[in-house]
Amino acid sequence: MNKKIIIYVLGWILNMEAVFMLPPCVVALIYKETNGIWFLAVASVCGGIGFLCTRKKPANMVFFAKEGFVSVALSWIVLSFFGALPFYFSKEIPVFEDAMFEVISGFTTTGASILPDVESLSKCMIFWRSFTHWIGGMGVLVFILSILPLAGGYNMYIMKAESPGPSVGKLVPRVKTTAKILYGIYLFMTALEVILLMIGGMSLFDSLTISFGTAGTGGFGIKNNSMAFYDSYYLQGIVTVFMILFGVNFNVYYLFLTRHPKDALFSEEARAYLGIIGVSILLITINIHRGFGSVFAAFHHAAFQVASIITTTGYSTVDFDFWPEFSKGILVVLMFIGACAGSTGGGIKVSRVVVLLKAVKKELDSLIHPRSVKVLKLEGKPVEHQVMRSINTFLGAYIVIFIFSVLIVSLDNFDFTTNFTAIAATFNNIGPGLAGAGPAKNFSLFSPLSKYVMMFDMLAGRLEIFPMLLLFAPSTWKKS
Repeated sequence: MNKKIIIYVLGWILNMEAVFMLPPCVVALIYKETNGIWFLAVASVCGGIGFLCTRKKPANMVFFAKEGFVSVALSWIVLSFFGALPFYFSKEIPVFEDAMFEVISGFTTTGASILPDVESLSKCMIFWRSFTHWIGGMGVLVFILSILPLAGGYNMYIMKAESPGPSVGKLVPRVKTTAKILYGIYLFMTALEVILLMIGGMSLFDSLTISFGTAGTGGFGIKNNSMAFYDSYYLQGIVTVFMILFGVNFNVYYLFLTRHPKDALFSEEARAYLGIIGVSILLITINIHRGFGSVFAAFHHAAFQVASIITTTGYSTVDFDFWPEFSKGILVVLMFIGACAGSTGGGIKVSRVVVLLKAVKKELDSLIHPRSVKVLKLEGKPVEHQVMRSINTFLGAYIVIFIFSVLIVSLDNFDFTTNFTAIAATFNNIGPGLAGAGPAKNFSLFSPLSKYVMMFDMLAGRLEIFPMLLLFAPSTWKKS
């Protein structure tokens, strides 16, 4: 284990967090809020520790899978710990585990909140809360890779550990250039949404914070009733479209940029993702249309909630906990499917679901035709045995963690729907669940133990499980 390179990476994380805390300071100055001093104080501490950790490069700058995965897991824990301090020191969230829960929910783009009254927060705290979504959406280490060549070709291990999906490839030969392309697309799409929301009459502050939540598919509302506050089909429609766009694999956008629209349009995962969205919207619209004034209104709200749940954003325009059981069932299924690999969304990922369904079909065919030889393909390319093994292992770990999490949370003695959907919402980085964890409720009712379980689940879900599990494996810390 190359511990020096891990400390070096953590130092850069703290340096970046110090920079990220400056915009809330500016917001505090604009709105004349004294709580902005806490961001400045924590930024100074982060910058000081970061400087000490990065002032001298380690002699050995090369690291492998183990260092990459451990660096990512520890980076997100360190990022969350210091990110929670302004909430805690300002007493706007006076309980530390609540402050940690809120900021982990922000960085992991989950959007589950313990706050019963979001609007009581100061503007700088609301901004920071939403900004954590944008920071965590693409991944802070991906951002660092775009500006800092850490370890030659080996920094692909960091991108693999932090990027969602069964496998991560480079768009171009250099990882640094790949990271720059990803963040360039991310920044452009965010800026475009901000402009379109402002055209619809939304203020700059609201446009920025809502766009941060959409881009990171996080969904922290800045109003107590989330997007229902903005009673405008235009504004809600813009957010619906961008939630869907940010749930698409960013490789598709890269293909459009490089003038390969045919390859982009025929992306198997993207087509499956859009197909699931379309069918879900149609079924829910049919199921709920009697509860709305018109079919269009039902379609509008169905589209918004389907986009919000499958992309794991978590915004809401209505309290869908009052919808018919069939519609709620569809939304729960979408919680598990999630968005595309290589997007900012969470969940199991569409690509994994497609591969698993193809594997089932292949197995059924082999039972009927034992001598036939069929190759499992995705995007026209054979799925390697290593990828298939990784998907199966991921699914096994996912099920085990999910079951144990539900059991531990059940100690709070809430109903099954609340417990089950609370874990589904946090583990899949969605935000709202159903019943006691529904869109009109919050997570403050859970015990500290349950909150720590859900904090772990949020981090594990965002980092694709294995980086977090490796922290607890004794072999990780043994000398090679």
